[in-house]
This record gives sequence, C-alpha cells and structure tokens, in this order.
Amino acid sequence: MASLWPYGVPISPEDREAAPWEALGILLARLHRVPVDALPGPVPPMRGPAKVAAALDRLRAAPAPVATSPAARAVHEAAVALPAWARGAAPAPRADHLCHGDLHLGQLVGSPPTSPFPAAGAADGWLLIDVDDLGRGDPAWDLARPAAWFATGLLDPDEWTRLLAAYRAAGGTAAGEGDDPWPRLDAPARALTVQSAALGLAKAAAVGRALEAAEQAMVDACARMTGGPTAPDAGLLASPSA
Repeated sequence: MASLWPYGVPISPEDREAAPWEALGILLARLHRVPVDALPGPVPPMRGPAKVAAALDRLRAAPAPVATSPAARAVHEAAVALPAWARGAAPAPRADHLCHGDLHLGQLVGSPPTSPFPAAGAADGWLLIDVDDLGRGDPAWDLARPAAWFATGLLDPDEWTRLLAAYRAAGGTAAGEGDDPWPRLDAPARALTVQSAALGLAKAAAVGRALEAAEQAMVDACARMTGGPTAPDAGLLASPSA
C-alpha cells in the first residue's frame, strides 16, 4: 500500500512574516465543514487527546532526574486538572466533526507555479497535508496548538487574529459564537500546552540538553496553570486578552 502526498514546498522557518495564516484558517474551516457521517466507512476518533496521554507516558519514562523534577511535577499536575477527554482518558463529549488532529504550519505545503500536479482544493496555492491523526472529534482541538502558543506569548497576537478571522470567515465554527473564543478553546489549549511541555522535557532528557525557549515557555505555562511560583494566580489560559 502506498500513500500519495501532494507535491509542494514547505513553509520556510526563516520567513515568519510570510507564514500563510489566512490559508491555514481557510483550509481548516473547509475540513471541519466536511459532513463526517457522509464519509464512506467508519471514521476513527481523532488522535489528538491520545497523543497527550502518550506524551505524558514518555515523560514518566524519562531518566529519573527529569521524570521526578519540579518541572515534570508541574506538567503532570496540569494534566490532572484537564477534563478526562482532553488527556485521552475518556471519549470526547463533542466528536461530531472531521478533525486534522495535528494542526500546525508545518502541515502546509505550497504548490509551485510550475508544478506538474494540480493543486485541487488549495487555498492561495497552499495545501493541507498529513492525515495520520485525522478522525472524528471536537474541532476546537485543531485550533488548540496556535491558541496555546498565543496564550503563552509564542505567537504574535496579529498572527493569531489573522488565523482566527480567516477560519471564521470561511465558515469555521470551532471557536464558538461571539468575540471570545476561549470558552471553547480553553481545555484543548491547556491540553496542547501539557503535551508540548511533556515532550519538550522528555526530548531534552533523552539527549542531555537544556530546554529550548519554546519548550521552557510551555513548562512555565503548566506551572502557572496549577498555581506554581511563576504565576501564583494561575490565570494563564482563561482569557489572554483580559
């Protein structure tokens, strides 16, 4: 068996200003509007929450100095505070949409003008790839990673606004109605924060390196979510605009 991937060029990490946030929002909205019950055959659950559980297991299996560190303890405490479904311990209460399951800018490729392959379904020349985690789930999960990055200061507010506005303009409903998306995005964003922090600690421990800046930001966020010393009021993800 073989999988056919679209021919395209990935986003350059050196050119952040050119990141196609609008295209990402449009493509995600189109995916969420696919009538999942009309698809042939059973659609499996979206694997996003299961990957949170796997990341926590990986952290538990890390070398003892890391696995038992205050940082790891903060990550596990933040995980316990999540709804069970968001850490893969129960079925999602809302699982009525087709979800990507692992959305980030690396899942976009641009179709070159000279490409011999047609870019069917492209948005401004961009295609959404990687369906390994695709399945039935809560569409808010697909906005959780950029939401978490925005809430922790790793994603510029203008970039987050561009993504969210394009998604909503294209008919996406995962962020709910009204101006405030956080009632719908809070739990998934916290879950992706936990996942990113757990993976960052485990990967760093595996090769004996220090945490990268983004990894440290996620670990710090977990401490703030549980009232740790970096933020005693634990108000990180409730409403970044407040």
